[in-house]
Amino acid sequence: MASTAFEYDLFVIGAGSGGVRAARMSAHLGRKVGLAESRRVGGTCVMRGCVPKKLLVYGSHYGEEIADARALGWSVEPSAAKPDWKHLVDLKNRELDRLEGVYRRLLGDPGVELIEGNGVVIDEHTVEVDGRKITAEVILIATGGSPSLPDIPGIGYAMTSDDALELETLPSSMVIVGGGYIAVEFAGIFNAAGVDVTEVIRADTILRGFDNDVRQTLCEEMARKGVGFCSNAVVTRIERLDTANGCRYRLLLADGRTLETDRVMYATGRHPNTRGLGLEVAGVRTDPKGAIKVDAWSRTNVASICAIGDVTNRMALTPVAIAEAMALVDTLYLDRPTAMDYEYVPSAVFSQPPVGSVGLTEDRAREICGDIDVYVSRFRPMKLTLTPREERSLMKLIVDRTNDRVVGLHMVGADAPEIAQGFAVAMKAGATKAHFDATIGIHPTSAEEFVTMHERRPD
Repeated sequence: MASTAFEYDLFVIGAGSGGVRAARMSAHLGRKVGLAESRRVGGTCVMRGCVPKKLLVYGSHYGEEIADARALGWSVEPSAAKPDWKHLVDLKNRELDRLEGVYRRLLGDPGVELIEGNGVVIDEHTVEVDGRKITAEVILIATGGSPSLPDIPGIGYAMTSDDALELETLPSSMVIVGGGYIAVEFAGIFNAAGVDVTEVIRADTILRGFDNDVRQTLCEEMARKGVGFCSNAVVTRIERLDTANGCRYRLLLADGRTLETDRVMYATGRHPNTRGLGLEVAGVRTDPKGAIKVDAWSRTNVASICAIGDVTNRMALTPVAIAEAMALVDTLYLDRPTAMDYEYVPSAVFSQPPVGSVGLTEDRAREICGDIDVYVSRFRPMKLTLTPREERSLMKLIVDRTNDRVVGLHMVGADAPEIAQGFAVAMKAGATKAHFDATIGIHPTSAEEFVTMHERRPD
């Protein structure tokens, strides 16, 4: 039952993974909970991010599988294989409809009231949703983030990742501006589907913030698959070109170079969804990028207002938002204040080939640990030894020399995210290199390489 002073015990703005988890778990504990959402229930990950993107990764990758099958003796003709992209997008949309139904049931079963509309904070205990004023003892903001676009001439010609997920017809060519994980993943998707893809990046290579061996290896493998890279490049203008065969686009770069393409996609970052939320009126502090400032317990400077997930710009990963939600529920309603633990959170890039990573990069480990041991293995996966494909995998371990603890684990290659997830448990538990060495590998697998690395890379 809600406090007699308020309509709800908890009112959540945003029905993404974090907001839904906090709402339904609070309702299961007997709290009266309301939730406002202006778009589809499920949020960025389920509707506009991780899930639909990975479905397209699966669908686009079958071209390589068909080519491998022919090399392994199957009577198939790779040149005749081409994707029905609209069919794949339709299948993806059907799955998203199913998942939205699941999320609505997750809210409805414990009694969360879903109010469809824009939630705006009026004061420390009041939210307005399309003209309706709602009071709550605690307000939780979980509005996530959205793609950011630079303010340059012609930017209206570019599509974002949201738009790319709905693209029903494949262009012949595409320029993707950005070097982060979203850009890399979409470059892999469209390249695998037969689009001539060029990735434009500000830096000399992709995936800033990841381990340098991972960055170099993935860039090499993507190039081997046909993705072009235009490095150290800044786009200053996009122009539309009307031709006899339809419109094309020209990108002008700061150094005078130009690129022409059928479609332009931007994946140059995301911003927290705080515009129009009324945070200034309520006195909630944000950082220069618009992210809500919170403490270790996800509380803002206003005692009754909390925030979790991408809108706080701490660690923009769906499982992290869910864990933040659970920690907040523990803090608010189970009398056990819980701070989120961000150490050894595994992450993945669903590039082609994919990346799996846990812990520190080599450079960061040197800063934090000082003396480290580094083990690196590069090899051609067994599956590909009977095919013409030259793709190679990378596996890397970083060990704190002072205590033998494994502080970094990185992989580029097939099943890298699945493999990294398992090793994340060991690293969270404090596994040492001696533990890895004492573990018997499963042969023949790629994963066994992590427990058979014995040659340390020279300092």
